[in-house]
Amino acid sequence: MTKQDLNDWMMYHEIHKMKRVGFSIRKISQDLVMNFRTVKKYLDMSEDDFFQHLENKGQRYKKLIPYEEFTKEKLNLYPQTSSAQIHDWLKENFEKFPKICPKTVYNFVMYIRQKYNIPQQGISREFFPIEEIAYGKQAQVDFGESSLRKRDGGRKKVFFFSMVLSRSRFKFVHFEEQPFTTQLAIQAHEKAFAFIQGVPQEIVYDQDKVFIHGENAGDYLLTKEFKNYTSIRGFHLHFCRKADPQSKGKIENVVKYIKQNFLFNRTFIDIDTLNDQSDAWLLRTANIMPHNRTLKVPFYEWHTERNYLKQFIPLPVQDNPFKSYNVMKDNTIRFKGNIYTLPQGTYQGKSTSVLIRVQENTLNIYNLQQELICYHTISLQKGLVISNTDHKRDKSKKIDELVEQISACFTKPEKVKIYLENIRKEKPRYIRDQIAILLKTIDLQGHDIVFTGIEYCLEKQIFTVTDLNSIIENIKAQNKQVNTLSQEVIKPLPECMETLKKAHIEPSRSNIDDYEKIVLN
Repeated sequence: MTKQDLNDWMMYHEIHKMKRVGFSIRKISQDLVMNFRTVKKYLDMSEDDFFQHLENKGQRYKKLIPYEEFTKEKLNLYPQTSSAQIHDWLKENFEKFPKICPKTVYNFVMYIRQKYNIPQQGISREFFPIEEIAYGKQAQVDFGESSLRKRDGGRKKVFFFSMVLSRSRFKFVHFEEQPFTTQLAIQAHEKAFAFIQGVPQEIVYDQDKVFIHGENAGDYLLTKEFKNYTSIRGFHLHFCRKADPQSKGKIENVVKYIKQNFLFNRTFIDIDTLNDQSDAWLLRTANIMPHNRTLKVPFYEWHTERNYLKQFIPLPVQDNPFKSYNVMKDNTIRFKGNIYTLPQGTYQGKSTSVLIRVQENTLNIYNLQQELICYHTISLQKGLVISNTDHKRDKSKKIDELVEQISACFTKPEKVKIYLENIRKEKPRYIRDQIAILLKTIDLQGHDIVFTGIEYCLEKQIFTVTDLNSIIENIKAQNKQVNTLSQEVIKPLPECMETLKKAHIEPSRSNIDDYEKIVLN
């Protein structure tokens, strides 16, 4: 029996022992770090069945026995060779090599290693302890991400920026709901410098696309925004080689510490709450507990190191006033420990999100086109549902119905509908008020003259009902003037005898000679 077979026997008996004690299959698989299907299969086997299983397992190598000498020779020459490479060599050198699962080749290679005592030799790298870096000399930066559990049972991915001072091990972390861009990374730098109260001489980075967009003969090409920022801040940049985490081991340990200590089994409420919780964790644990390597408390060491840092003067970094929040199925968002309602119909699927902007004590909520949807007064308490009863009505559906009903009252409903949709597009917040004014106008003025005004508004691209009312008044005034002119005609004389006699009277005429006499005299 091989060593692997002995391990399998021990695992088989351990599974049956735990089952007899009362453990469930899922619990056994979790404790023994096994697939639950494998656990179930082993539980269904008797000892004779399991022994036969091991025998059959050993027979799998028979197909590869003809290639034993070749495999042994390659492993002796190159002990660090992987089973995947051996598999490729076998296919390359033997045209009739059978189609076999990579796992079978792996087991065969391990069998050859055990049989001929050929341990796998990896490429080792020697490490030496280095002297502590001077105070204020260096900081290290890296990014991370993690998936957190939400209250509704779903998962939420968050992204974080972390910085550590290399000498004192004083740490900082900042979270975002979206992957870091160059602008977000610059803002995170400013938050970190404000937190550590200074700027180090040098910062160590990975070759991340957030900071660099290429390389030219060994010179890194920084992104335009980051290059401008670092030239102003004046710290030196050091980029590590790719796939070389050891060269920035301090920040690698911090990223792991954040994931395994702060984020482990933490429930996501909202991004602002997560940042508040991380700030408290930094002051409560991360920077207060003694460091495993130095055995010193980072917070006390930082009191010394901050005197060696360059003075921090905040830069006017433009911050995005809008923050994106996911909309839940019940048309709500979570903000700083409370739930705020949105108008019914806002939720349009899993990817639905809104923008928020805080102004004093008011939470303004916008759609992705930055159009205001609603607003709430921010509550200082926690765990509340801040609602607006008006949000329970499906306003969009009601407005659609009103537009259809009003348009149907006219002989050419298409034009009226186009007019109303343009008003809705230009004044989404006031469309209901505009419709109310239009209904009142129709009731007072009548459909014909209102439609004439709507046609004029469409022609001139005028989309407010108040302007429509003014146009209707002008149309009425013009119509009145035309009617007045058409009524001013000569009335015929009444047909009576006396009138007819007067109609035939000829007026007396003066003699021109009389005027000549007057002039001459």
